Parts: sequence; C-alpha cells; structure tokens
Amino acid sequence: MSWVVLALAILCEVSATLSLRMASTPRATGTPSRLWYLAVVAGYAASFVLFSLVLRMGIGLAISYGIWTAAGVALTAIAGRVFFKEPFTRVMVIGTLAIMLGVVLIELGQG
Repeated sequence: MSWVVLALAILCEVSATLSLRMASTPRATGTPSRLWYLAVVAGYAASFVLFSLVLRMGIGLAISYGIWTAAGVALTAIAGRVFFKEPFTRVMVIGTLAIMLGVVLIELGQG
C-alpha cells in the first residue's frame, strides 16, 4: 500500500508542476491563471501530505525521496515534451537515466 501512496504523491507533484507551467502561460488557455495557481498549491500540498504518509508507512527516506524525485524528473520531462513541445534530447534522456541509476544504487547500498 505504501508504494501506491508514493505513486500518488509523485502524480500529485507532477500535476502541480504542470499546473505551474500552465499558470505561467495563461494566454495558452481560456482558464485564468489564478485557477492554475490553486491547482499548484493543491497538488503540492497533497504531494507532501502523501509523502509524509509514505514515510510513516515505513519506506526509508533515502529510497522514497529518490524514487519521488527521479520519477518526478522523468515524468515532468516527458510531459513537457508531450504537452508543451519542450525539448527532450538524448543528453536529457541520459541525465534522467543517470538519476534513476543513482536511486537504484542508493537502494542497493542500504543493503
């Protein structure tokens, strides 16, 4: 169950970050930017509350935070490419994979 909560925390954080991007370009949508800012605050608040639950459920800080950040970086970069046509170059892919490898090494190092 703790892994499901961690996944929800990640999705809330990525949603908040994408909402922040939308809030910074209000002309791109018909939605006033203040509504996007509400989504930013709600998403980050939910993410932190869920993350604190993950820690309370027993997943260690190093691994849970590592997964949270690595998945957040990867999902945000991919979503930026899909929704905002931002670059996601080979070098960026390698960097994202390096972050993920670092998380795996942290997990293996706890061992």
